[in-house]
Amino acid sequence: MAFMRYRGLPQGELTAEEFWAWLGQFDADHDGRISREELQRALQSLNLWFASWKAREGLRAADADRDGAVGGAEVGQLFSFAQRQLGIKITQLAPTD
Repeated sequence: MAFMRYRGLPQGELTAEEFWAWLGQFDADHDGRISREELQRALQSLNLWFASWKAREGLRAADADRDGAVGGAEVGQLFSFAQRQLGIKITQLAPTD
C-alpha cells in the first residue's frame, strides 16, 4: 500500500468550492463522489476522534438516495453536516434540496 500525503484543511472560513476541493483529494476512485470510507480518511487526516462514526453519520445525513456516496445535489447536505457537527466554517453554501 502506497502512502499518500494530503493537503490539510485550510484554516478559517472556506468557500464550498474550497471544501469540496479539499475533500476531492480523498476521492480514491476518482468518481467525483465521496464514499463513507473516503470521508473517514478525510476526517482521520484532521486527527478527529471517532472519525469512523462521524463519517457514517455524515453520510447518513447527506446521502439522500442511499447509494453509499455523496455527490451532485447531496453535497449541500454534507456541507451543512460539516458545519453543524465538525465546526468547519463554510461560506457560500450550495443550496440544499
